[in-house]
Amino acid sequence: MSSLLEINNLQASVGDKPILKGLSLSIQPGEVHAIMGPNGSGKSTLSYVLSGKDGYDIGGGSMHLDGQDLADMEPEERAIAGMFLAFQYPLEIPGVTNMTFLKASLNAVRRGRGEDEIDAAQFLRLAREKARALGVDDEMLKRPLNVGFSGGEKKRNEILQMAVLEPRLAILDETDSGLDIDALKTVAEGVNALRAPERGMLLITHYQRLLDFVKPDVVHVMANGRIVKSGGPELALELEASGYADYIDEAVHA
Repeated sequence: MSSLLEINNLQASVGDKPILKGLSLSIQPGEVHAIMGPNGSGKSTLSYVLSGKDGYDIGGGSMHLDGQDLADMEPEERAIAGMFLAFQYPLEIPGVTNMTFLKASLNAVRRGRGEDEIDAAQFLRLAREKARALGVDDEMLKRPLNVGFSGGEKKRNEILQMAVLEPRLAILDETDSGLDIDALKTVAEGVNALRAPERGMLLITHYQRLLDFVKPDVVHVMANGRIVKSGGPELALELEASGYADYIDEAVHA
């Protein structure tokens, strides 16, 4: 089976500061991977580099999605190819309703793929179906995007965006950040509902608690800009018990 996401020896910096220092990672269709690591290890940088955010210089290595070279693609082309990034801090857009944003996003991706746009009536049925499955009510769909939303509502809203767009690869950057246990369970249920044989997921998190509810196939430890260990879900429990100190020391002296 060919990889959905294939990263080899990826190096990236901001200005003169190297952040990713030879990172390699392979995700197959249907797999959920989790990356854990301390602050400053490069976890969020990896998500930004994959999605094409400005300000990051690629110094070497490669990254491919379904065999397509991501380095040659603009952010919108990556979205059209099936990449989705759920932000740690979702943006608020006053004056643009959640429903309008979702419809515009879906139709932009469809146009990019040469597909017909979905009309308003079709989209309304689709959005309500997806929203009900995630416990999102109609009132939330009518509100300005993320304006006045609680932390849990913002994260659940991003899961709704993922459900509507149906990406090939979903990257969730610290989706558990700032959530109480009830909100965390709700978001985790949404993530689990979107697991599929054709879709891969990359969960970026500091803490093991998200992984109590979303069971990954593979857990990676990231330190000093590279992955220093990979294993099964039990690795997350080990990290929860012992911390990152040994891995940080190993990465610095590698």
